[in-house]
Amino acid sequence: MAIDWGTLRRHAEAQSDLLTRRQCLDAGMTPQALRWRVTSGRWLRVHDGVFQTRPGRTGWSENATAGLLFALSGGRVADAALRGPSAAYLWGLVAHAPHRVHLVVPQRRSVVAQPGMQVRRSMRWDDLVDDRVWPWRTTVRATVLDIATGGTALDALSIVARAVQRELVTPRELLSEIVARGGHRHSRVLREGLRGVEDGAESGAELLYLRDVERAHGLPRSVGQSPSDVGARRRHDHEYTPYRLIVEVDGRLGHEQWSDRVRDGRRDRQLLTADRLTTRVFFADVALEPCRTAAEISAILVGRGWRGRPRGCRRAGCLLRHATL
Repeated sequence: MAIDWGTLRRHAEAQSDLLTRRQCLDAGMTPQALRWRVTSGRWLRVHDGVFQTRPGRTGWSENATAGLLFALSGGRVADAALRGPSAAYLWGLVAHAPHRVHLVVPQRRSVVAQPGMQVRRSMRWDDLVDDRVWPWRTTVRATVLDIATGGTALDALSIVARAVQRELVTPRELLSEIVARGGHRHSRVLREGLRGVEDGAESGAELLYLRDVERAHGLPRSVGQSPSDVGARRRHDHEYTPYRLIVEVDGRLGHEQWSDRVRDGRRDRQLLTADRLTTRVFFADVALEPCRTAAEISAILVGRGWRGRPRGCRRAGCLLRHATL
């Protein structure tokens, strides 16, 4: 039987120049011919049953694909997938490739992890993996919630908000995923935060502003991501339109550079020409002192015509709660 090099070439092109033993044998290669390819140095054995046809390719993509091919049983059905940080990198949720290859397989399978590889088993499978894209990986919604377990609640909110803002996933899909997995480490804050994401919040700090400053203290409802044509066209984090007040939340996403702050200061001054006041709150203001921040914002709103009254929140020692007793 002649070797079907065309089929092998197509497999290799789709798999970072990697081939599996099963693919080679199915294409007509004998075990002896495969062994010769390796012993002669033409091919490199990466894992048991996985071969690099262009020795020297050692990037993250090659390592991840090799790990996935090793974990797959060889059938046409996806019974292994990249997960967690590895899937997040492929989906563009994180900027840097992880140091390990993270894999998930169905609970019924047992795969021994190789060096540089981490394998987990999952009792849930049918809707966990997106097998429409290669390399196979967990769905965006599952990936977002996986990587959101590793940090603080604010980290989780930031990851969720960023994914939704980039239109990689919807709040409804994420809420459905939380239900499917029976909860999440940060279920309470994520459920509340997803409501804020739908309103246009783009960072964990913005979500905290909505939840712990505005809503918890009964401030007027702001408009998220409101447009402005004063100067260059842009959008504002939160605008209290009737009171001509804009609150920009300088969190950890998108406001790190000095040049950003200079640009923001110019925008603030331009808005004053249209009688729109801009005030800025920072990460510590919403994460550590939301009650004080709410008191300050409410005072500004009152000074600009708001006739309402802020309320105290459930936090012990809330300034506004004691002020209203």
